[in-house]
Amino acid sequence: MKRGLITWNKSETPPEAFERRVNRVRRVLAERDLAALVVYSDLWRSNQARFFSNYMPYFNRALLIIPQDMPPTLLCGLSPRVYGWIRSVTIIEDVRPAGNFSKPLFDIAAERKWTRMGFLDLEQFPYDLHKTLHGGSLRLVNVESDAVFSPAEDETEVEMRLMAARLASDILEEEIPHGVGLVDHHFVGRLERRFRRAGAEDLLILLTNGHTVPAPPSGIRLEENFSVSIALEYRGHWVRLSRAHGMVVTTTPSLLESLDGSYPFECGTGNIMAEHCEETLQNGKRVFYGNTIL
Repeated sequence: MKRGLITWNKSETPPEAFERRVNRVRRVLAERDLAALVVYSDLWRSNQARFFSNYMPYFNRALLIIPQDMPPTLLCGLSPRVYGWIRSVTIIEDVRPAGNFSKPLFDIAAERKWTRMGFLDLEQFPYDLHKTLHGGSLRLVNVESDAVFSPAEDETEVEMRLMAARLASDILEEEIPHGVGLVDHHFVGRLERRFRRAGAEDLLILLTNGHTVPAPPSGIRLEENFSVSIALEYRGHWVRLSRAHGMVVTTTPSLLESLDGSYPFECGTGNIMAEHCEETLQNGKRVFYGNTIL
């Protein structure tokens, strides 16, 4: 349904937001005497490139190159036929074919007389790419995420996540009362239609009647106290929201898991965290709760 759809509503995420983020990178590059920062993007790790440029296809590799004194360049594994589309929905104008990534990167460095470059979380690059990058004469310097990438400190980023959370919350509030007695497949279909029409680009819906952990629909009929958990992406911004039906549980404190720096939770200074809670009621039913929180 999506798997790479890029949109850019400039009234929600203005160009100035990307300019602020890129300028922070450039200040760090200047402080560390680095010619450019290389940001890796693929299926499991797309949110940093999205944060800096709005580029976020998940089904192919890319290297986003942010120079200290030039506009960004994208080395892209996608077909050149989509380069115009990429330029229209990102801040990137210079899009180039990737090949094996290392050679075109070395070529750009040689062309621009770069000898020392930063790589965002270098040790997390895929093994094959990590190996070929170290096989060249270019000096590779690790730049840790916390130095340039802190979504919890960025007002636009937080507002976009709040928009996604409000979208999830409002639709669940309206739809959950209609779910009791429905087969879970039918209820998920109702939610899917609502969320897609509201702009959700990717969506994961899990349900439970309290006897098991939340799971994809399997043909069960939803009982009075069923709950639903939504993982939702809006304009590349993921949130997770769970809403139980017909009960409020206030017992032991929730388990709070601070996932600093680990993907896909993207924590940074100020922390965007995942909160997980499981409670067992007196009747033996289990209630699950999980939210993305600041």
